[in-house]
Amino acid sequence: MTNLFEKIGGREAVNAAVDVFYNKVLADERINKFFEGVDMASQRRKQILFLTYAFGGPNNYDGDNMREAHAKLVEQGLNESHFDAVLENLGATLKELGVSDELIGEAAAIAESTRADVLGK
Repeated sequence: MTNLFEKIGGREAVNAAVDVFYNKVLADERINKFFEGVDMASQRRKQILFLTYAFGGPNNYDGDNMREAHAKLVEQGLNESHFDAVLENLGATLKELGVSDELIGEAAAIAESTRADVLGK
C-alpha cells in the first residue's frame, strides 16, 4: 500500500510543503512569536525529516520527541488555539500545492495525533 509520503509526491513535495508552510507560519501573527530567534534553516530541516517519517517515508528524524521539542513553547503559553493555527496553516499549504482533500485529511489526522505530546498533556 502506498503511504501518504508517496501519495503526495515524496521528498520534493515535502520539501516544497515545508517551505510554503513556514512562510505561512512566520506571517501568522497568532503563532509567529514562537519562532522568534529560531534558526529557521535548522527548523526546516527537522520539519522535513519529521514529516517524511510521519507521512510514512524513511525515518531519518533525529530531533527530540514532540513533548521534549515543544516543552519550552508550552512554558511560553503554547495552547490548543496555537496548535489549531498550525493545523490550519498545514492544510492551507497542502491545498495551495494541489494536494487532494482526502490526503489533506490524512495529513491532518497524523498531525492531530501529536497534539497531546506537543501541548505537554
